[in-house]
Order: sequence, then C-alpha cells, then structure tokens
Amino acid sequence: MNYENPLIVQGDRSILMDVHSPLAEECRNSLIPFAELERSPEHLHTYRLTPLSLWNATSAGFTFEDAIEVLRKYSRYDVPQAVEVWIEETASRFGKIRILEVPESLKSNFFESNVNLKTQKSELDTKVSGPAEVSGVTEVSGPEEVTELAKVNSQSEEINPNVVPKEEYLILKVESIPIFKQIQSIASLKKYLFPINSVEIENAFFFLLTDRGTIKQKLLEFGWPVKDEVQLIEGEPLDINLRTQTLSGKEMVVRDYQVEAAKSIVGNKGPGTGFGTIVLPCGAGKTIVGLQILSMLKTSTLIVTTNITSVHQWIEELVDKTDISRDMIAEYTGESKTIKPITVATYQILTWRPDKEGPYPHFGLFRERPWGLIIYDEVHMLPAPVFRVVAELQAVRRVGLTATLVREDGCQGYVFSLVGPKRYDVPWKELETTGWIAKAECVEVRLDLSEEKELEYAVAQAREKHRIASENPLKIQIVKELVNKFTEDKILIIGQYLNQLNEIAKLLNVPIITGKTPNSVRDQIYSDFKTGTIKVLVVSKVANFAVDLPDASMAIQISGTFGSRQEEAQRLGRILRPKERVSRFFTLITRGTVEEEFGSNRQKFLAEQGYSYRIVKYSDISSFAIFDKENNLLPDFQERN
Repeated sequence: MNYENPLIVQGDRSILMDVHSPLAEECRNSLIPFAELERSPEHLHTYRLTPLSLWNATSAGFTFEDAIEVLRKYSRYDVPQAVEVWIEETASRFGKIRILEVPESLKSNFFESNVNLKTQKSELDTKVSGPAEVSGVTEVSGPEEVTELAKVNSQSEEINPNVVPKEEYLILKVESIPIFKQIQSIASLKKYLFPINSVEIENAFFFLLTDRGTIKQKLLEFGWPVKDEVQLIEGEPLDINLRTQTLSGKEMVVRDYQVEAAKSIVGNKGPGTGFGTIVLPCGAGKTIVGLQILSMLKTSTLIVTTNITSVHQWIEELVDKTDISRDMIAEYTGESKTIKPITVATYQILTWRPDKEGPYPHFGLFRERPWGLIIYDEVHMLPAPVFRVVAELQAVRRVGLTATLVREDGCQGYVFSLVGPKRYDVPWKELETTGWIAKAECVEVRLDLSEEKELEYAVAQAREKHRIASENPLKIQIVKELVNKFTEDKILIIGQYLNQLNEIAKLLNVPIITGKTPNSVRDQIYSDFKTGTIKVLVVSKVANFAVDLPDASMAIQISGTFGSRQEEAQRLGRILRPKERVSRFFTLITRGTVEEEFGSNRQKFLAEQGYSYRIVKYSDISSFAIFDKENNLLPDFQERN
C-alpha cells in the first residue's frame, strides 16, 4: 500500500485517479494508451478499461504486460487479480484475425474460384483512372459541377474484370478453424467475405478493398479486432516547415501539449506508429497539431474536413503558419476541383455519387495519388455510413482530430478500425487551468410555456413536443434581453429551427448564417465578426463544426438536436479560444418539457469534463441581476490594465 500513488483500480475495471498526487501527471500520460477517460471533475478523474481501449493500445505495440505494469506501479492498493486476468485475455484477441495482401500465386485463378466475387467486381468496380499528373499538379477537366464531372468520368475506359489490380482485393486471414467458422456464420458479413478455395492459405477469405472499413467495424461488434498488416506505400516527399513568425506578423508558438500530441502520432516512424486519433477540446489548436505533424513527416497530404468554410480555414492556416507556397495547396470541393501536394477536401465531395448504387467518381481520383498523410478533421463523423468509404483512403500515416469521440449512436469506437487508436487526450479543465482555453461558465436559463402553448404541447406527438418547447416564444424575448445586457461581448446565437432563428435575426437586425447561405457570404460574415464589425451573429447547425471564431465570448443556445452531447461540446467550443474575458454559455430550456430531459443528457458530457451549470429561473429581466455584480474580466487581465 502506497498512499502517495494516485490510482485506485476497482473490480469493475474503473480507475480513480487523485489529481492532487505528485505523480498524477506522470500517471495520466501512462494511462492514455490503454484506458478511456470518462470523467474529469476537480479532484478525482475516472478512467475505464474497455476491450476497445486495450485493442487500441495493442495495435500500437502496447502489450498487456505493459498495461498491468502501469497499474501496479501507480496503484495505491493491490490491483485486483480479476482485472489483470481480464486484461491479458482481452488483449490476446488482437492479432487472431489479420488483413493481408493477396499473394501473387493466388491472383491467376482468383476470379475463377470465386464466382460471386467476380459478379460483385463487375457491378461495383467501375472506378476510373484519375487525370494525368503534370509537375505534381492534377487538374480536373470539364465543368466544375459535380454532375458534369461524373459524366466525364463515366466515359473513361472500362476496367477488365479479369485483371485484378493489387489494391482492389485483400485477404482476411483467421488464426484457427473455430474462429473461421464463427466468422463464416455471421449473416451480416456473408455478402462481403468469400472463402478461399486454396491449400496455399487456410482459414481465409477474399474481400473487396472498398469493404475494408465495413468489415473491420462489423468484426469489432462481435469482439474481434482486426490487425491490418497490408504494406502501404510511402507518400511523395514534400518540403514543408512551420514558420518562426506567421505571415500576419505574430510569433509562431507551438504549445507543449500540441508537440506531445504530434509526437504521439509520429513516434519513431517505425512499425506501430504514424496512425491514430488525437482528442483536444475546441479552441486548443487541433489545426496547429495537424500542421506540426505535417512538418515532421514532410510528405504529400490530404486533409478531409466537414465543409467549405473549414476548407478555406485550413488553407489560410497553411499559408499563414508554414513555408509552403500557396500554389502547392489545392481545394477540392463543389466549387473548385484541383489536386496538388497538399489538398483540402470535404467528406461530402469524396462520398458523392450520381446514384446510390453507382461508383464514387471523386473518391477514385484520390486513390490514384500516393498520399503520405491523411488528416481527418472532426473524425467523429467518420463512422457515419455515408463517410465510411473515405476511410479507404489508406495511407502510411493517418491522423484523426476531434474535440470528443462521443456519438449518440455509440459508434465512436469505430474510429479505431477506420483511422487508428486514440493516442492523445487531455482533460478540458486542465487546459483551462493553464490558460490554453478560455475560462467558461455554463448557465441554464429555465423558462415557462404560456398557458396556450401548454395546451398545444399536451396533445402533441413526441417530435412535435420538442419543436414546441424549442420554439417557445419567450426565448426570443430572453435572447434580446441578454444581448442588450452583455454589450461588451461578441455573441453567437445558435439554434435548430430556421423560422425562429430568422425571427431573432430580424428583431436584432443582425446577420444570420444557415445551410443556404452562399459560401462567399459566409466567409465575409465570419470575417466581419472576427474584426468586430459584427458583434452579434445568428447561426444554425452549420456552426456546430469546424468554424473558427476566436473572439466569440458568449453563446446563447436556444435549441439543440435531441440532447446531443457532441453538439453541446462543439457549441461550447465556439467560445473557448483564450481571451481576456470569462466566456459564458447560456442554454434556454423550457421547464417541464422534453427539453429538460434532452438538456440533462447534453450537459452530461460537460459535467464529466468538470464543468458545472448555474441555474437561472427566469421570471423577467431582473433574473439576470446576479451578473451585475460580477466582473467579466479575468484577474490577470485586470492586473495588467
């Protein structure tokens, strides 16, 4: 027994860490590879051992012996034997199923012995060769419209179904007959896997490369992590370095934790390194981490992100903070389709196809280039079915960036299969304490429905109840009062229902951004907000992801998506850039409705990160008098001034 040690390992495989222990930081860094951080309040952080967390670690070369050694080293009491046995048995499942390249000797009779796969090949493999490359730059011919590009591609030379390209098919090799039979019996895998009729390789299946991610995910659901041993090619070299001073004239500073996050991916560039996921809160500089990795690897890079606004922001950051020339960077979106050594694209364009059964014309273009690095921005989106195909853009090195892997569908674990294990994570409040993200206060404003609306709510269907509660007319009045009260803040008003948002924008005479706002108009409004020309901005769900508004110090959330924790984290993240003011996150909740339940679920994530909610029961403007006595400036800023 050692009371100075920070860990208490419990029989249910949860782990409590005393953050006040002198060994806490050292211990936290040792836990990151194999344990999931669940809650990080002020005094005790809670981690949990899960099959996925162990398989993540094992895939990166971290053995079960290493995990047990860490727990023994930092545990205050003896580690339960049952936990140690579970770690060994669970970790041992990794590596029993492997993905391999098709041996040359099997390629000659590949189709003849697998008729079903031949049929599938002829139906699905209509991909075309990409345009010719000239001096490292690929220009897409024809009009920029997606439909026109698809038309051009469809006229390309057809692929001979009897020729097996190296990259189109892979093998799933199983360690033993019992496991082989178990996998063969899984109904959801039968249309993807085809048993190999060969004495050369036993207990194995053929499958299409484009089904790689799907197969990994489905096997993970049945408790079988897959070890991918396919040798991937090195990418094209690219000379790129971070500037010491940005083009905008600021000193270029990469924070310690950003360097550590980048190192967790790059490692020594040997086996088991170069792939994985980094989790950092919004405002903590995930883009800088991506640029740091790029400068360390110096290779051609594809960056995939959520929308055109984010594409433009990535390009701006590349030009401002690295020495790469602008003509070496390309945008591949619905507006511009060019491929260069550094290309920034959207998930949507890569996964677009003219019909749901047809090929992905743009996806084919990207597979033609030997990327050395792929950065998946907002990687938590990747498990969605429409985006899974993007994960087949396999590179030697790939990294996912996100503020949180939380998904309401429970599929966050699939990121392990698609991109790689979590390599770096840090509690939000820890970065707040050190000043790297803003100090934030969460406020829940509870308000009543009018008698008329209460009657309407009582007889409404479930989905309609949510809309009625969200569109409570009193919310518009409260928004106006808050905007008028906090005149020194730069305010974002965020919601789900467009009619309500348009009404607020009209009432306050401020701009609004929705999914229908042209990209050029969006960029101008965002620019005006950053410069202070606009101090209040109304935004729909389009602002949930990948929008950089560093000076926003207050957000008013008037409605949300059915209690999404991911959405809650992202919206709070809009105001977490470090600044001289305390940031405030107001959420308007209609009392006695489904909004209370959904609100409680959304708050769960932030509570686990150490944030608390102040409750304000609204009656009139005097309800906000509590803030009159509070100074919004941070103490260090007050001292400086």
